[in-house]
Amino acid sequence: MSGLPGLRGGEHIGLTVPDLDDAERFICDVLGGVMVFDGGTISDPETIQNILGAEPGDKCRYRFYRLGTGLNLEVFEFETANPGKMPCNHQAGGHHLALYVDDIEAAVAHLEAHSVEIAGPYQHITEGPAAGSDWVYFRAPWGLQLELVSYPNGKAYEADAFVKLWSPVRPNE
Repeated sequence: MSGLPGLRGGEHIGLTVPDLDDAERFICDVLGGVMVFDGGTISDPETIQNILGAEPGDKCRYRFYRLGTGLNLEVFEFETANPGKMPCNHQAGGHHLALYVDDIEAAVAHLEAHSVEIAGPYQHITEGPAAGSDWVYFRAPWGLQLELVSYPNGKAYEADAFVKLWSPVRPNE
């Protein structure tokens, strides 16, 4: 047996935002997430420095949210003199968060109605292993790049795949 013993899957993704209250409005009001609990403030120097990698004297607030059927978000706000910059998707440490939707056209219209920055029209993939999927990138107000993805009839690779990517459409497969 190789790999991490007992691994079941992802439990949450942690994000750092400049303003926790603004992020909550976007996560709940625009994306439809639900705030599950407010973790309060972390100010213990050992935790701040050695676990979170922040500077002495920094403080951190955090909350947990649930999005749909399988994605928990732990969202941090640091009170710090050295906020740094978020890396872009193409840089080391860069990232994006992808959300599955049943109807990409309706989801894009919803984002547009909330004045969310969208990176062009959604794309429909017709060739290769991801054929059958639609996607589009958009940005949270604090700059985080997100993606909407939809593949109601599956992706081409699934036809003969021994292992499939986890999907919120079929969470138990």
